Amino acid sequence: MGNLLEISSTMLYTAFILYLIATAFFGATIKQNKNSNQKGLAEKIGISLTVIGFLAQLVYFVTRWMASGHAPVSNMFEFVTFFGMAMVLAFIILYFIYRFTILGLFALPVAMIVIAYASMFPRDIAPLVPSLQSHWLYIHVTTVALGNGILAISFVAGLIYLIRQIDQSVSSKRTTWLELILYTLVLFIGFSVITVIFNITGYEAKFNYVENGNEVTANYHMPPIVGPKEAQAMTQGTMEPWFETPEWMHGKDAPRKFNTLIWSFLTGTLLYLLTRLALRKRIGAAIQPILKKANPDLLDEVSYRAVAIGFPVFTLGGLIFAAIWAQIAWDRFWGWDPKEVWALITWFFYAAFLHLRLSRGWHGERSAWLAVGGFAIIMFNLIGVNLLLAGLHSYA
Repeated sequence: MGNLLEISSTMLYTAFILYLIATAFFGATIKQNKNSNQKGLAEKIGISLTVIGFLAQLVYFVTRWMASGHAPVSNMFEFVTFFGMAMVLAFIILYFIYRFTILGLFALPVAMIVIAYASMFPRDIAPLVPSLQSHWLYIHVTTVALGNGILAISFVAGLIYLIRQIDQSVSSKRTTWLELILYTLVLFIGFSVITVIFNITGYEAKFNYVENGNEVTANYHMPPIVGPKEAQAMTQGTMEPWFETPEWMHGKDAPRKFNTLIWSFLTGTLLYLLTRLALRKRIGAAIQPILKKANPDLLDEVSYRAVAIGFPVFTLGGLIFAAIWAQIAWDRFWGWDPKEVWALITWFFYAAFLHLRLSRGWHGERSAWLAVGGFAIIMFNLIGVNLLLAGLHSYA
């Protein structure tokens, strides 16, 4: 099993590096003329590296499955990694349909942010909890991740559209909201950066506290800005938490996770401010000039098609297959678990997206904002619900 896990980790790292190099080649196509031989070569290399990277990530998936004996989508590391792989697959499919290279310049970095985010979670293989010991693990969870990955490409196309079309010469509500979206992406980078830094230093602090009448030990891998209520430090030299975790915050290891979110916010904000200082303008304003050649009508079409494909897939995985599995595992198909509620909210949102698009003629900028909003709901479902809210899906 050890050799398989080593191969799996190597393949995931290889895929990440190939996506990074492919992004550079997609970026090289921006300044080339449309019919330039150099542009054509850079585009071919970019998509070839993307496909090879996806195959490497597929090897990661298969070898980890062989090592664990079950589909590797049972914890946060595995699920989010598969989500990133689904994004890359969706991009590859849409690329060969539309031959739209600018999409790769943004889709691959977002996928890499997702994969980097996944890599910050524990990678240990653990026995499945009873509710996961079912073939529906493969069917439900992988279908949900695939649907989310396709819908994420809608976000990417919508974000490119907004950056290209919104007037950056003056400050407005639109530029403020757009900059907030880009700032949020930087926060994810901040999470990865600060986690890597403290992992390298080997920082660890342990606290004992009582939760629901049981004694719990929390292992912190970042200095405790926020700590458990009435906690006792078990590690010498540990700094005292500045304040206690709010009482409304529940879920497995909620204090430690909330502490990680605070560190991510602080690090991401610092990175954003340094970037703004270096650019001396909004990030959106700095990116906009390289998108002048992007066809806004094609961006709008790609964003819509991604939802048209991803919505049925998500419906199957997030509602139908989920209900079947819930009936088998818990003898009820619906129970108002936080994860179930937010899956339903996601479904209603994208149903409204398609209704407004097809019946009310919401195209262009309004459609792009909806695509961005839908992705925000997906990410809250992935991060907020999984990490902070207690429920039947807290095993994640």
